Amino acid sequence: MQNAWEFRCSEGESKDPQGKTFKKGIWHQKLSYRMTLGDEVEDMFFLLNEVKRQIPSVTGVSSGAIASDYQRLRVESVCSRLGLVSLAYLWKQDQSLLLQEMITNGIVAITVKVAAMGLDPSKHLGKEMASLQPYLHKLKELYGINVCGEGGEYETLTLDCPLFVNARIVLDEFQVILHSTDSIAPVGVLHPLAFHLENKAQSYSFGSSDKTHEMYHEKKGFVCEVQGDHPQGCDAACQDDAPVNNLVELAEHKPHISRTQKGDTFSICSWLQDSCTTSTGLQEDLEAVLKKIESLLVENGFGWENVLYIHLYIADMNEFATANDTYVRYITQEKCPFGVPSRSTIELPLLQVGLGSAYMEVFVANDHTKRVLHVQSISCWAPSCIGPYSQATLHKEILHMAGQLGLNPPTMTLCQGGAIDELEKALENSEAVAKCFNCSISTSAIAFVIYCSTKIPSTERFKIQDKQDAFLKQTRVFNLDTGTNSEAFDPIFLYVLVPDLPKGALVEVKPILFVADDIEEPTGDVKEQSCSSTPGYWGFQHAEWHDSCFQKCVVPGKLCTVILSVSSEPAATICHDHLVGDKNKWDNQNSLTEWQMDRVSRFCIYLLDKIITESGFLWDDTMYLRFYFPTSLQMPANALSLMFTNAFDELAAMGRIIKTGKEPIFNLVPVLGAGRSSASMDDIITCELLARKS
Repeated sequence: MQNAWEFRCSEGESKDPQGKTFKKGIWHQKLSYRMTLGDEVEDMFFLLNEVKRQIPSVTGVSSGAIASDYQRLRVESVCSRLGLVSLAYLWKQDQSLLLQEMITNGIVAITVKVAAMGLDPSKHLGKEMASLQPYLHKLKELYGINVCGEGGEYETLTLDCPLFVNARIVLDEFQVILHSTDSIAPVGVLHPLAFHLENKAQSYSFGSSDKTHEMYHEKKGFVCEVQGDHPQGCDAACQDDAPVNNLVELAEHKPHISRTQKGDTFSICSWLQDSCTTSTGLQEDLEAVLKKIESLLVENGFGWENVLYIHLYIADMNEFATANDTYVRYITQEKCPFGVPSRSTIELPLLQVGLGSAYMEVFVANDHTKRVLHVQSISCWAPSCIGPYSQATLHKEILHMAGQLGLNPPTMTLCQGGAIDELEKALENSEAVAKCFNCSISTSAIAFVIYCSTKIPSTERFKIQDKQDAFLKQTRVFNLDTGTNSEAFDPIFLYVLVPDLPKGALVEVKPILFVADDIEEPTGDVKEQSCSSTPGYWGFQHAEWHDSCFQKCVVPGKLCTVILSVSSEPAATICHDHLVGDKNKWDNQNSLTEWQMDRVSRFCIYLLDKIITESGFLWDDTMYLRFYFPTSLQMPANALSLMFTNAFDELAAMGRIIKTGKEPIFNLVPVLGAGRSSASMDDIITCELLARKS
């Protein structure tokens, strides 16, 4: 368990997770904890293990981490090993407000150690926080210290608080010991020599803490003292992952795969075809898919630690727990020392198109330069990720964010009020995650994929797009007013209609952000530009209406993202010669013949080829390419896959620079609907492409 934050950079400067500037290529930090005999973390493990043994009802551990990944990750490590929930409700809270709140609520604490510029042991040791508060804010302005001492600037001893019902601590005598006489930041500690308890009068006022006082008396009987022998050795702490037994025979299931051809960053997809005749259900299908991907990674010299992102598609969200239990047997923190992948889990109509119960796409990098944000603690900051999947992964300037639900972080329950309220909360959660990477979804996002559940009434779907636009505009204005960002991308949007989402959510938001290494990097984004200069194929020639079929966002010389939508009207135009002008036949998607769909598929590849070429990119730059198709087409996935495969082979034969092999270079994703608008997710085919220059 190590390297939850991993930075391996080239030249220039950037910022660490706390916002401090560091020199790239020089600054390298590993914050996560590796199990070490004799470490104080193991003392905490043994203590909490004994607590669990003696008090089985204990299920969580609360810590006061505010901004320290070092502390949070160690508590989370112990909780993960013991099956406990980490609670960190102060995480990412404003330290100035927290300090004021602690003082207001009657917490009397004195400094017992100082170790920061501006703090003098002879002047500031033994002082109450209430009296030091103004001075700490002055030091924050001068030197950027943490006013709550989160960076080790000072340590405190609590003498009184609302939970001390009967008495307060009074220091009678103490000694100041200097550890360092450094002229800039001397270090000193206060060593208590004598103290006594002073009884509190019955009339003692708890002020705003009356509720705390009442709660204490209600729960007084639950205060327990736990004693036990300290185990010798580290065996008790070692809880290695159980080996994966009863592995599915791959030869029996014959998982299918697809893979993009980009060398340094590529996608691998695996699924089963017509597994209903050989499979016992989701668990067996998912094991076969996981095993296949794992074997492919190993064959290419990689492992799960190289995976940046995982799309987990399942046929029935009611089996989410089964899918998750199977997933965590293969993908563990131990196998991912540089951070676990981010993940999105969606229910798709897999069985309706002849696929198995599980379908997985993994996004792989050939290096370990990713930076992973994985917060397992429940807090007020953003939803926790308890397990081997993270909130976000940054790799080569692209931030891949896990799918965000409209969860209230402190309770991890969906907010009430319907799809619009869930969307707003999901966007707020996405913004909280983005801020950890010193960016915003309102200015750094290049694309959004919004998954919409069929539980949303069709009459309310148009409000989703309006709400998202309003939220992003409001957040962008706020960032500009505060000077946080000076430029913003014009992101592109894809809305996908699906049967169900985790926790029965109505909306899931998946943003993709560009986080430039060089903060002066101009956005250079381009949206819906004309494609007219590339020669045509399969009889297609440029027409003005082609520009209405796609959105794109380009960072010149770096990346290009495209969403191409073909709805009924352009499809009718594509095939008009064979429809004899009868476009009314396209009112129902079920009317497409195999030839017509073949024609539409070639148009998609023709237009994608024009877009990426005229944007200055090659097919070999493609990181992933997905084709979303609705089940209403009533076309098996294997038939559609053959159409696109043949089209790509023909494109290569025409002299276009594109690598094709025995596996498809694209992923087919069956959905109930997709489109560029939440009000009309009725595309016949929708393409999503991301390309990046090496």
